[in-house]
Amino acid sequence: MATTLRLSQQPEADALLGRSPLAALTGMLLDQQIPMEWAFTGPHTIATRMGRDDLDAHEIAAYDPEAFVALFSEKPAVHRYPGSMAKRVQQLCQYLVEHYDGDAEAVWRGVGDGRELLTRLGDLPGYGKQKAQIFLALLGKQLGVTPDGWREAAGPYGEQGSFRSVADITGPESLDKVRAFKQEAKRAAKAARPAKPAKAAAKKAGKA
Repeated sequence: MATTLRLSQQPEADALLGRSPLAALTGMLLDQQIPMEWAFTGPHTIATRMGRDDLDAHEIAAYDPEAFVALFSEKPAVHRYPGSMAKRVQQLCQYLVEHYDGDAEAVWRGVGDGRELLTRLGDLPGYGKQKAQIFLALLGKQLGVTPDGWREAAGPYGEQGSFRSVADITGPESLDKVRAFKQEAKRAAKAARPAKPAKAAAKKAGKA
């Protein structure tokens, strides 16, 4: 695995993502409740603070948990929730050590088809169905991992020409398009929520 990614918009961080399967998996894991660029800069920040030029699953899995939280918490923090996300990254690495001998790329190397790959990704700690589908789409669209049926397994994120997720980010322009899509999706979801009952709204207003 060695390609050019533009997910963090930071050259050194993107270079790590493009050559390190574990960095890419970790960036995807961190991509929640913070801006995408912040999440995908995280692996490079972690590696730098560990004095390494790459992430090592065995080293992270065995790292003292409190020290790893401290590493995450050092300013600027790796994530908005450094404690919980440090724990999740360690759990991911521990799983990779147990099931793949610490080789992150083995998650998709030699996989039979898209459905099997989605299952493998979904089994990773911190990866729900949506995150697994987005990462599967990233593998297929930008990292050359295209087992049979990968687009179907990735669901809407596998659609060609879409701008739904990090799988579609190749630079600042596409980043803006993906961000616009996410914002519109949030607006649509908010508009679709049922209105609060008048009585509850009045009660809330009376407390204000």
